[in-house]
Amino acid sequence: MSATGSNKQVVTRFAPSPTGFLHIGGARTALFNWLFARHHGGKFLLRIEDTDRARSTEEAVAAIFDGLEWLGLGGDEPAVFQFERTPRHAEVANQLLAGGHAYRCYATPEELAELREQQRAAKQPMRYDGRWRDRDPSEAPEGAPFVIRLKAPREGETVIEDAVQGRVVVQNAELDDMILLRSDGTPTYMLAVVVDDHDMGVTHVIRGDDHLNNAFRQLGIIRAMGWEEPVYAHIPLIHGSDGAKLSKRHGALGVDAYRDEMGMLPEAVLNYLLRLGWGHGDEEIISRDRAVELFDIAGVGRSPSRFDIKKLENLNGHYLREADDARLAALVAPRVAARLNIALPEGGQELLAAAMPSLKPRARTLNEIAEGAEFLFKNCPLDFDEKALALLDDSARALLGKTADALAPVQSWTVEAIEEAIRRVAEDAGLGLGKVAQPLRAALTGRTVSPGIFDVLFLLGKAESLERLSAVRHASGN
Repeated sequence: MSATGSNKQVVTRFAPSPTGFLHIGGARTALFNWLFARHHGGKFLLRIEDTDRARSTEEAVAAIFDGLEWLGLGGDEPAVFQFERTPRHAEVANQLLAGGHAYRCYATPEELAELREQQRAAKQPMRYDGRWRDRDPSEAPEGAPFVIRLKAPREGETVIEDAVQGRVVVQNAELDDMILLRSDGTPTYMLAVVVDDHDMGVTHVIRGDDHLNNAFRQLGIIRAMGWEEPVYAHIPLIHGSDGAKLSKRHGALGVDAYRDEMGMLPEAVLNYLLRLGWGHGDEEIISRDRAVELFDIAGVGRSPSRFDIKKLENLNGHYLREADDARLAALVAPRVAARLNIALPEGGQELLAAAMPSLKPRARTLNEIAEGAEFLFKNCPLDFDEKALALLDDSARALLGKTADALAPVQSWTVEAIEEAIRRVAEDAGLGLGKVAQPLRAALTGRTVSPGIFDVLFLLGKAESLERLSAVRHASGN
C-alpha cells in the first residue's frame, strides 16, 4: 500500500499518555504527523490516552497541550480523551464476542501465574495458551469473573507493508489471544487504540517503532471488525549522541525544558526535530512552510537518529539571529530579571530590544543573550569577575580617567561620536585600540566579554557610562 493509501482525506493523530511532560521524542512524532497531514491537505488530530487512571494527571495533560501549543502543533479538532470513550470500547468488545471473534476466559490469576512459571521453566515464550478458547462458558463456576479475549488467527502469517520499515512479517503462531476487556469491564490499551483510530477516521498511524509489534495484534481486531486498515509508518526512535537509548543525560527532557531552562526558540526545535530521521538533500535550515511543502514519509529513514545538543544550539543560534528584536527582548527580559534578582526598570525591555543587534550575533540560546545583557541593568559599584579585575590596575585606571575626560564633552551620544573619542585616546597614548577597549570593557561591564565597546557605551548612555568609569577611576585599589 502506498504512503497515502486510498483517495480518502488523510487523517493523522498524535496520542500521548498524560503520565508526564511532552517528551522530545513525542514532539517529533507529533511534528511528523502534523506535517504529513498538512502536506496532503488532511487533518491532524489529538487524543489523550488517559485510561491509566492511576498515572494520568491533569498537570501532565496541561503540559502536553502547552508544549504542543508552543511548537504550533495544535490539533484541527478538539482533543479526544480516551477514558471518556470506555463504553464505546466495551461495545466493540461485545460485538466481537457476539460475532465469534472473541471469547470469555475464566482463567484465574493463579492459573495464569502457574502457566507463566511452567513456560519460564521450559524456556518457552510466555503467552496465554488459549485454554478457554473453545470451551463452553457453562463450564465455569457460576458468577466467576472473566475477561474477553480476541480469537487471534493461529495459522499462516500477518504481513504489514509499513511505509517506513517496509514489508514486515509475523507468524500468527507467535500471536496470543490478547485481552480486550478486563474482568472489571474496562478496556485494554490495545482495544481502545484501535476503536479510537477507527472512529476518528485515522488513515495513517505514524508512531515510534516500539509500537510495531502492537500493530500485528491490533490488526486482529481491525480485521475481525471488517474495518479498513490504516497505513502504518513506524519511525525509528531517537538515540543519544553515543548511540544508546535516549535518556535525560542526552537531552531527553520535556519540551518545556528546552523552552524554559535551555532558552530555545520553537522554530529551532522544530527544524532540529524535522532533521532527526528525515532529510531533503543538503538542506539544514528548513522553515515550517518549506517543511510542509517537502515532507513525506518516504524521506524517513529506518535507522535510529542521534540527538546532538550542540547541533540544536547552533541551529538555535541561527534562528536567534533571524528573530525579531522586540520578540527576543520580551523573551529575554524575564531571564535577565531572574539572573539579577531584580525588576527591570521602566523602559528595560525597549533597551533590550535596542541592544539585540549587539547581543544576538554570537549567542546560541536566550540564556546566553540574557547573560550578555546583564551589564545593562547592574548598579554601581559593579561586581567584577577575576579576569576583569586583573585588567584594572593603576595604569589602566589612569587610562580610564583619560577616556572619561575624552567622553565627557561629547554632545551627541552616537556610536560614531563615541568611537571617534575613544580612538583619539588610543592615538594620544600611542596604543592600539584593543589596549584601551579591554580595560574599558572591564570597567563598564565587570566582565571581559561583551558586545562591541562602542555599542556598550551607547547602550549604557552617557551618564551611566561616566558614572561607572568614575567609580573605577577613583577606586583605592582592586
